[in-house]
Amino acid sequence: MLSGVRVALGVSGSIAAVKTVELAHELRRQGATVRAVMTPAAEGIIHPWSLEYATENDVVTEITGRVEHVDLCGNDGWADVLVIAPATANTVGKMAHAVDDTPVTTCATTAFGAGTPILVVPAMHEPMYDHPGVLDALDTLESWGVDFVDPRIEEGKAKIATESAIVTEVARATTEQTLADRTVIVTSGATTESIDPIRTLSNRASGKTGRAVARACYARGADVVLVHDGEDLPWATVEQVESAAEMLDAVLGHAETADALVSAAAISDYTVETTDQKIRSGQADLSLDLTPTPKLIDSVREERPELPIVGFKAETDDEDENVVEQARQIRDRADLAFVVGNAADVMGSAETRAALVDDDIEWFEGSKTGLGAAVADRLGRELQE
Repeated sequence: MLSGVRVALGVSGSIAAVKTVELAHELRRQGATVRAVMTPAAEGIIHPWSLEYATENDVVTEITGRVEHVDLCGNDGWADVLVIAPATANTVGKMAHAVDDTPVTTCATTAFGAGTPILVVPAMHEPMYDHPGVLDALDTLESWGVDFVDPRIEEGKAKIATESAIVTEVARATTEQTLADRTVIVTSGATTESIDPIRTLSNRASGKTGRAVARACYARGADVVLVHDGEDLPWATVEQVESAAEMLDAVLGHAETADALVSAAAISDYTVETTDQKIRSGQADLSLDLTPTPKLIDSVREERPELPIVGFKAETDDEDENVVEQARQIRDRADLAFVVGNAADVMGSAETRAALVDDDIEWFEGSKTGLGAAVADRLGRELQE
């Protein structure tokens, strides 16, 4: 997700500094190169050697005659983005008033002057976060183009965001904004039809691909609506649904103002009438009457004839020719922008192999994160055309 990205990681004196070793590791797992900068207060919480180990680079703990701040964040500097994580109330206030008395704040001032993107990740006690001066400082930084990863408000503390949320915002700050000012709906994962209060009908879809597509669209500047039976995510408007009918209603609720739909969910083809009471076990003659569910892409196409829609098609016959043929059939039937076809045996796995099918065929093999990026890139080209 961050292949080739160079991150200057500024660490200030919050107890959340202990999280930065894992953050540095996660940034590197996603492909970034990281160099750390620390305030003296941060050194009292975590030893620079820890970040030297995590980044495999020397850590800046003072500004010397080598003008480290210019080397990192100046004109033609090394960093693609300056990430200040954690950012204390003290550091945020200094940044907003051009106070340069730590290596981190000096890098920040240099980055402002050079136009280097800055990402601030606040972490402090909640009353400090609510201080009028801190809020004013945050507003000032935002007006200067600083991006933020909002903290998690828990236990009276504005806790540092998760590594995943920070990585996602770093990707957005450093990726070409091919989907800027676009609203993209993404459906993801399995839907579930209730048989009784305990039993359900569902499928094996994990939602990994749909979430990867949604995340990649966000990284490219889109406002993302993610419709799934899963957790809230800080970078998307999440509509939590369970059944096929709920998913369809949620998508139609956003379709009028959307610029594109990526229908990556494995939606139930059949539903069943739900009983109010548990069906007792041991009934040898028990049968279920299945009723077809409406096709989501057909229903959306009826409401928004011109909306670009990306479809997904999984096949148990994994011959390449069959995967492409079935993808083409659904594309032609529903007038889709393109269809992602794959064999069903990749459900739940981290790796995948898929064909992006329109008039041409583009095969992708690799991680589902990589497939999400490929789909988002293709969608960006479709919308620009």
